[in-house]
Amino acid sequence: MPVLLETEYKGDVVWAGATPADGGVSSTSSGVLTLGFHGLLGERHQGENRASCVRVSNLYPQGTTIRNVRQLSILSEEELALIAADMGLEQVDPGALGANLVLRGIPDFTYVPPSSRLQGPDGVTLTVDMENRPCIFPGREIEKTHKGFGPKFKPAAGERRGITAWVERPGQLKIGDSLRLFVPDQRVWAP
Repeated sequence: MPVLLETEYKGDVVWAGATPADGGVSSTSSGVLTLGFHGLLGERHQGENRASCVRVSNLYPQGTTIRNVRQLSILSEEELALIAADMGLEQVDPGALGANLVLRGIPDFTYVPPSSRLQGPDGVTLTVDMENRPCIFPGREIEKTHKGFGPKFKPAAGERRGITAWVERPGQLKIGDSLRLFVPDQRVWAP
């Protein structure tokens, strides 16, 4: 019996991009993403391992080598629209947030359960790590093009910042592709 259940939900790729490895938070739009076990070659978050950061500081000293489960940043088009509205903007550029993918069609996307899978048409499969909590860096990028709006990002993005994921099976994704959502077949943890 499968431990991952296919849901009725599919996420259509409406934006794809990569953040250059040589600095900055912003990602640049790209029509196609070629994903390997390392993530995106030449991308800021590539690699099977990474140095630990503040997000896991209660587990490891900062800089400890750990498995890279933050290879990709995936956002929801619907949640981006809510962020923009709360900020008083027409739209928020996913590139300013360092996004790799923006999907349309999966409700409550930021809370898709960890270990869920998003599978593309050629079999490429992304494993959901967890919610990607908002930080100040995207706000700084937004501030460059929308003066006075950068500080509004972090409060507006709470519970809407999307997820991080890692590549379980390599392949390609392009704008217009649909990713099927599979969720773990288990009850919610209730100690």
